[in-house]
Amino acid sequence: MTGDDFRAMALALDGATEQAHMKHPDFRVQGRVFASLLSNEERAGLNLSPGEQRELLRQHPRVFEPASGAWGRKGWTIAHLPAAPPAVVRGALLLAYENTVARTRRRRT
Repeated sequence: MTGDDFRAMALALDGATEQAHMKHPDFRVQGRVFASLLSNEERAGLNLSPGEQRELLRQHPRVFEPASGAWGRKGWTIAHLPAAPPAVVRGALLLAYENTVARTRRRRT
């Protein structure tokens, strides 16, 4: 899977936009980041819950790893795109997107 494949999947989600943050592309919904492309677009960051992260690490240890430091403890997860089956990344990307939409709704109420 390539960075372009990841970008296309992210931007196909309802209301998703691409912006830049810390000199790399990120993907947002309702103004909040749910994913980003890193390291020459061979890795992607996904805003997951810690439980979702644990499950993905268990099921796909060659594809996913926690982000470093506090970000990883909060659920941010790195996907190694060249090793990643597109369907697996699509599922993780949907989780990140849905988590971000849900958090945005909770903050409005």
